[in-house]
Amino acid sequence: MGQSYTTHTHSHDLKGKKLLLSILLNIIITVSQVIGGLLSGSLSLLSDALHNFSDVLSLGVSYIADRYSKKEASLDKTFGYKRAEIIAAFVNAASLLIVAAYLIYEAILRFLNPQEIESSLVIWLALLGIVANGFSVLLLRKESKENMNMRSAYLHLFTDMSASVAVLIGGLLMMYFGWFWVDSVLTVLIAIYLLFMGYSLLKSSFNVLMLFTPETMNLEKIHDAITSFSEIRNVHHMHVWQLNENETHLEAHVEFKQDITLSEFDVISDRVEEMLNNKFGINHVNLQPEYQRDDPKDIVVQD
Repeated sequence: MGQSYTTHTHSHDLKGKKLLLSILLNIIITVSQVIGGLLSGSLSLLSDALHNFSDVLSLGVSYIADRYSKKEASLDKTFGYKRAEIIAAFVNAASLLIVAAYLIYEAILRFLNPQEIESSLVIWLALLGIVANGFSVLLLRKESKENMNMRSAYLHLFTDMSASVAVLIGGLLMMYFGWFWVDSVLTVLIAIYLLFMGYSLLKSSFNVLMLFTPETMNLEKIHDAITSFSEIRNVHHMHVWQLNENETHLEAHVEFKQDITLSEFDVISDRVEEMLNNKFGINHVNLQPEYQRDDPKDIVVQD
């Protein structure tokens, strides 16, 4: 148990350090791109800078959430702050959509009134963005597969790197062909990509916050698996939800065929919990035993 706690704490500390380094890199990129965008007149560079600034804020939110998620439960906060990282993911996803909408608006205005752009400065700053954001993406890649909050930070950084690649291509096209309208087109493409990525993350974090049944779970299959136990007549009033990405909870009323003792219930309950964990990944189970009780027997009962 001690070893598990030490490993978990070390993992949290490492995540925090990686986030702090990514924040520092994004501050440097943002300042450089704002100055470069103003000097060159490039909207795509300024839009990339705006996106990078949103990343500074979102990474800050992710870092704070990561710190809070370590706090232990208490009498007035029985779950602790385990949902802090889900809230951070939701806020970051929403910010992606807002930034994307603003970029599209600015790109349309610039497309209607194109301006000459200092492309060489755009190219060098785009290269800076690719290198710095690419390094940050590699830093968070492992954690992004295991944690929604880190995935939101990773997506912000990955879209930044992609945006910088687009800005670099645009800078080269403007330098060699004089296609200044490419600046606006690239800005719209970056924004559309942000909308796509942001919506997916917003939806998944929203589902967790609303206590929706996880998309990977089928309540009817879970019901059938529990009622397959010979001692159980019926399972009803079921709820399945995620507290966070690591904890999936189930609570349900279980009607038994016989008027069993509490010790018999404990034995059956342990078997049911083991099955639910192995087959469905549900790791927190709360079963309410019943025998010939007159209550609704539907799988889902509106409280």
